[in-house]
Amino acid sequence: MGQRRVLQGVVVSDKMDKTVVVAVERRTEHPLYRKTVTKTRRFKAHDERNECRVGDIVRIEETRPLSKEKRWRVIEIVQRIEVAELPAEEIGREIELEVQVAPKTGRAREAAEAASDGGEA
Repeated sequence: MGQRRVLQGVVVSDKMDKTVVVAVERRTEHPLYRKTVTKTRRFKAHDERNECRVGDIVRIEETRPLSKEKRWRVIEIVQRIEVAELPAEEIGREIELEVQVAPKTGRAREAAEAASDGGEA
């Protein structure tokens, strides 16, 4: 029996239980125009321990049918994506504080002065 195909790609979705969607890119030359074209295929792969996160680079291997569309399984995580430690609410508050503290410049200052003068120019 032959070797199973092994592909490497990026996890684009991890919302399902024990399943990830992996986008695999390949570059081919257009037959007429000779331009390099990037083609992307998406594969559903089995992730037994739910370890993969969106953005991780993984290696997947062809396997027997596990469900209607799932024919691959994750064999290793090549590179993990770095994730921010702060919750989204705190990041939003920090940006609000920066905007409030930042000095107004140029047109923003003119618009603020016009608004405070009651529209008189």
